[in-house]
Amino acid sequence: MKRIAVYCGASKGKNPIYEEYAVKLANWITDNHYELVYGGGKVGLMGIVADTVLNNNGIVTGIMPQFLVNREIAHERLNEFIVTDDMDERKKKMMEISDCCIALPGGPGTLEEISEAISWARVGENNSPCIFLNVNGYYDLMRHFFDQMVSEGFLSGNDRSKILISDSFNEIEAFIAAYVQPKVRQYAK
Repeated sequence: MKRIAVYCGASKGKNPIYEEYAVKLANWITDNHYELVYGGGKVGLMGIVADTVLNNNGIVTGIMPQFLVNREIAHERLNEFIVTDDMDERKKKMMEISDCCIALPGGPGTLEEISEAISWARVGENNSPCIFLNVNGYYDLMRHFFDQMVSEGFLSGNDRSKILISDSFNEIEAFIAAYVQPKVRQYAK
C-alpha cells in the first residue's frame, strides 16, 4: 500500500476545475488502494481531498502543527491525526511516512512544501517521487523554471527527470511505478 502525501491549498481557488481535480485525485488515490497523508485541514482543496477519500472508505492521515489546531481548522473525521510542534516537524513527518509527494494547485505554502520535498530528494533525505498535478496549466511556469535551472547549470538533467509536471493520472502512475530515487548530490571541492 502506498501512502500519497498531497500538498494543496487551504483555499479552493477561483476556477471550479481545481475542486474537480481535487476530487479526481482523491478518487485516484482510493481507486488504487492508496492512503492519503496531508496537512489535516478541513478547508479548501485540502478538505475536498480528505472528504472524498473518506467518503470512498479510504484511509486518511492528517498532520498539523498545534498552532493551526488552535485555529479550529482541523478535520474531525480522519483515521489518524498527528499534532506536531511546528511546520518543519509537520513537513518532515509527511515525507517520512509517505511514498509519493503530489502537489495540487495552491499558494506559497504548497509551493514551499513540494519544493522542499524535491530539494530533500536531491540530498538523500526523501526517497519519494515528487509530482506537480498540473491542473489547467497551473504549473506550466514551474516546468519552464525547472528547465531553465537545467539550461543555466543549477539542476542536472537527471535530477530534472525526477520531477513530473502532468495532469494525466496514467502518466503519474507510470512515473511512480518507474521511479528510481536520485543519486545523492555530490559537491565539487
